[in-house]
Amino acid sequence: MAQSPQGWGTNLRLTRVRGTALAAAIGAAAVLGIQGWAGGAELGSDGNGEAKAYSAGAKETGPVEGEVHKLPLKPKGSGEAVLSQQGTEPFGLLGVSWTDPKAEVKGTIEARARDAKTGKWSHWIALDPVKAGMDGVRPGAHGSTEPVWVGASDGAEVRISGGGALPAGLELNLVDPGGANSPAKKSGGQKKNGAQKSGSLNAGPAAFAAPAAVTADPPTTPPSVPGPVSTAPAPNVVSRVAWGADETMNNEGPIYLPGGKVKAVFVHHTADAQPYDCSQSAAIVRGIHTYHVKTNGWRDLGYNFLVDKCGTVFEGRQGGTDQPVLGAHTYGWNNESAGIAVLGDYNAEGASAAAQDAISRIAAYKLGQYDGDMNGTTTLTAGATQTNFFGTAFEVGKPYTFKSLSGHRDGFNTECPGNQLYGQLGALRTSGPAAQLKVATVNGVPVQPGVDAKSDGVLSVGWSTSTASDRIGSFEVLVDGASAATASGTARTAITTVTEGTHQVQVKATAVNGKTSTTLPVTVVAEVKPAKFTAVTPKRLMDTRAGLGVPQAKVGAGGVVTLPVAGTNGIPAAGVTAVVLNVTATNPTEPSFVSVYPSGTTRSSASNLNFTPGQTIPNLVVVPVVDGKVSFFNNQGTVDLIA
Repeated sequence: MAQSPQGWGTNLRLTRVRGTALAAAIGAAAVLGIQGWAGGAELGSDGNGEAKAYSAGAKETGPVEGEVHKLPLKPKGSGEAVLSQQGTEPFGLLGVSWTDPKAEVKGTIEARARDAKTGKWSHWIALDPVKAGMDGVRPGAHGSTEPVWVGASDGAEVRISGGGALPAGLELNLVDPGGANSPAKKSGGQKKNGAQKSGSLNAGPAAFAAPAAVTADPPTTPPSVPGPVSTAPAPNVVSRVAWGADETMNNEGPIYLPGGKVKAVFVHHTADAQPYDCSQSAAIVRGIHTYHVKTNGWRDLGYNFLVDKCGTVFEGRQGGTDQPVLGAHTYGWNNESAGIAVLGDYNAEGASAAAQDAISRIAAYKLGQYDGDMNGTTTLTAGATQTNFFGTAFEVGKPYTFKSLSGHRDGFNTECPGNQLYGQLGALRTSGPAAQLKVATVNGVPVQPGVDAKSDGVLSVGWSTSTASDRIGSFEVLVDGASAATASGTARTAITTVTEGTHQVQVKATAVNGKTSTTLPVTVVAEVKPAKFTAVTPKRLMDTRAGLGVPQAKVGAGGVVTLPVAGTNGIPAAGVTAVVLNVTATNPTEPSFVSVYPSGTTRSSASNLNFTPGQTIPNLVVVPVVDGKVSFFNNQGTVDLIA
């Protein structure tokens, strides 16, 4: 659910669970934080070729304007009010609002909708009030309930009961998210029953009402442009332009985290979602956007990112996906975090594999921008005095430890993100690439920010990561973007060579699950001195037949033997940059080739010896020496090697 960037200390638990009979009768998608979907049957869902209502099958040519139609509720006294069952203009999302955002409705608020295709009425849907001040104290803000997606509908009914005095200005808000397949567009947009279409907001830009722990308004300019580079790849994101955001609603501009750093990611679900078609997801996002701005009076959509069951990621609040944008999603903790909302209800069933992967990629990217670890912890300062779902008490202004990837219920008293999705967070924390990956040393010298590393042609790179070695498959040292050396997942150093000049050096990690991360680049300046040839008495250093220099055994297919050369047989122990070897292959069993290359570096595809069965063939090889050793690779079959 969406929560404010600030907090004022109430301990309201939001259950966000509806009855199974209701869930069976409604539901296509979901909305912010505690919000749920109640989707009726969709147009064209019977396979007759007609586009589904609100589907994105037709490309939009620009921003898609959503509409909010308002119908006043009729007070009945004794804390009751109603909107009688009636036909309405086509809509996909509904919620109830009232004039004073600080006023409370203490009774129950329920609504139901009529399916535009079948004419059937849904069961009654309980609507939970949204806490006042979610997006700061704003002129023109309203009290409201969570919005509920009801799919393509053309009728509504509302009842409020059991709550004592009711606030003034109670209205039903019907949101049509628009689009080429909007039922309103197909019907010509004829108004019914005197519903009033909302115009532009009367509120001008509002000062941000920060929590007690914050003394200044949040910044309106990003800390850097572009945003910081992440060790994890940026996920594919459907931009606001692509999902049809109507930016005329957003005349205040974005705001950014006061500290300029995303320290945690909170995961939400939108609750009460029945199966929905992913082609409708953009319309769902537009509906949330429209309701947040035109009904709630917020500056923009509350979440930073939204994810559907197909794994599609949508850009949420404006300001740049590469920036630390201040959202309205997790009450009391927004100043240092980002929020991801998954469309759907995940109390009874878990999120799809595609949705989980999307969460993982977003979280790894955002935390990787600020040296965070999805499987680690962080310290956040409370922006509100409150108690979370588990009864943990927080006091405004004090620091508390959170998991870097947390559920909404960890910070606020709500069941969000649902029991099943919350249970999946443990596995999600270990689903990302290697975290906090950084180059630690170059040739044994610790890397210093802004200071060039030095090399004489030999490049020994050390690195570190907070991810356990058993989750990492391999590492690569990249020199100017090209692989120069490889190492196992347990290694933390590798050696290669560089030519004269300035180079950008990075380390790339490939996790066992295939996900990759890459360190920030380190500048290495190489000054390579001319090599001096020193003759030594020719001597046999290696013979696999006799076990000389290496184990006694033929080199098998894809096999490698490594021969120490520096400090042996009259060769100096230090300062050796290359050796000249007469390499001989004998007793081969299949056509093959042998490559000779510096130990500790990536083998090239070049061959130094080519042979067929029964041959004995020599070749003179000049091979660089990096770590004092030379490696020999045999492609296929078996062969004895002599050098």
